[in-house]
Amino acid sequence: SWCLGAALALICGSPLVHSALAPENEVPLRPTTWLPEGKITSVTLPKGRTRLYFTLRKKASAMSVTVSPCDLPIEWSLAARTLKEKPIKSLQSTKKSVPEVWWRGPGTEEKIHSFTGDAVDTYSGPPHPHASIYIVRLCSKQQSTRATLFLHEGQGSPGIFPLLPADPRVHTLGVGMTSVTLSWAPSASIANLPQAESSYKYCVLANSLRNYPSLCAVQEGTRKEKDRKQDKKEKGRRETTWPILKEWWWEQWDTYPEAQNLPSSLADADLRCVCQGTENVCTVSELLPDTPYYFDVFVMDRLNGTSSAYKGTSARTHEEARPAITPLREGELRWVTFKSGGSNSEQFFSFRPRGWQQSGLLTLQSCGGDEKIKVTLSSKGQVLTSQDVGADLVHIWLQGSPSYLIHLQREGTSTGQISSALPGGLTASVKMQISSAYHRRGVPSLPSTLQIKSFNRLRGCNRVTLAWMGTEERSLYCVYRRKLGNQEAEARGASALTAPCLGPESRSDTERVLCKYFQELNPRRAVTTAVIGGLEPGMAYVFDVYLMRRWGIPIKYASKMVKTRKEC
Repeated sequence: SWCLGAALALICGSPLVHSALAPENEVPLRPTTWLPEGKITSVTLPKGRTRLYFTLRKKASAMSVTVSPCDLPIEWSLAARTLKEKPIKSLQSTKKSVPEVWWRGPGTEEKIHSFTGDAVDTYSGPPHPHASIYIVRLCSKQQSTRATLFLHEGQGSPGIFPLLPADPRVHTLGVGMTSVTLSWAPSASIANLPQAESSYKYCVLANSLRNYPSLCAVQEGTRKEKDRKQDKKEKGRRETTWPILKEWWWEQWDTYPEAQNLPSSLADADLRCVCQGTENVCTVSELLPDTPYYFDVFVMDRLNGTSSAYKGTSARTHEEARPAITPLREGELRWVTFKSGGSNSEQFFSFRPRGWQQSGLLTLQSCGGDEKIKVTLSSKGQVLTSQDVGADLVHIWLQGSPSYLIHLQREGTSTGQISSALPGGLTASVKMQISSAYHRRGVPSLPSTLQIKSFNRLRGCNRVTLAWMGTEERSLYCVYRRKLGNQEAEARGASALTAPCLGPESRSDTERVLCKYFQELNPRRAVTTAVIGGLEPGMAYVFDVYLMRRWGIPIKYASKMVKTRKEC
């Protein structure tokens, strides 16, 4: 019955069958796309091959075809097809059907040009002498992408794309920790037409992913990165955090057709763009230290809405300046000095305690007058304690870490009141000593008072008697004396006294008169005395007592001035 129905339809000449066989009503087997002249055409390239067709005017002396791949490499070719017989005039009623008819007609085809890659490529040359129609084939082998095409008839440059110089490379002038300075040769469009500088603009793009051959590649790369992150969020994976830069100038691109489709959330793509007019030197700042960056330069034509890309470059920013860390030796007494003239200064030290207990004692004392000095103790990146250091001794107990980082920071300016008394004429310093020989939990015992007392009744012509408070721990006490001149004795001011931060290491051995051990378990009764002889009658002396310990900085008592009797 099916065969009978088909035969009857053919014999009766049904209208349905007649229309199906009529060439002018055939549905084209391939999509027919005409490439217009003098207009930028954007096409979507699915995975596979895409064709576009164009013809030239009879008087055209030359032609050029420019293809700009977007993001992915493509293959494209230009061919000229020559028909042996002209198509029937009745079939040329609509321009859309012409390429399909010519494609089916008998003829020959000659390939004129081909290119593979992701760079912008242009073919320029004379028209084919016998070409009936030109065919542009584009192919994306990896995945779907986009490309833009431009057809120009006539001699010379079409003038719609900004011209690149003979050397289109971007050069690196300088690299810093958070900035990179770039330079490039001026565009020929700007150099040849200085009066039209307002129509052009350079835009510098910085990112940490790759170099981009075109603005279209920037758009696609941004979109794909956004989609990738969105997919990760939906799948519950941990999203990769890219360093974000805080300022964006993409609104300057809104006037260009190429940039109208840029995503609104460009900050998610780790991009940085600076549009700066027609200056061909640019410094991209606010970058991250020790990070690789890729830099691209685009010259923008505001009137035509086009752009051309220079050959990009890359650079790695310098790493942050790491402070010098000085290791401290066991029991070493160190004078830490700061450079004068600066408002801020800091120094770093490290210490590894001995023994399995990993304990120790840090002692500090400031010798900088009104200097504001702060000590911060940390271990494994965590701050353990932070406090100010003044004229009084600071004791910090260490325990439980294999290594410690000591950060000393100076703020403010020095009055230089004691600069003449410091060794070497230092104007600001801190005494520091650290030891792991002290195993007792907590800081050592200190005397209840650091005052020295002299007894008037026991004062003679060549001897005096001094007393001071000790501790319940067995310690060594040393007494130093210094004879004063008449002027110093009459002044009885600060000049007659010894600076509190100066220890026995700064005193001459000839000034030491005696050293004795002392210990008293009852702190209230921990008083020791010393008789100092060999003095001259009627002379003033300054006496200093130092509590010497195996660990920590020696403790200095307040200086005491005593005058011997003239007559006895």
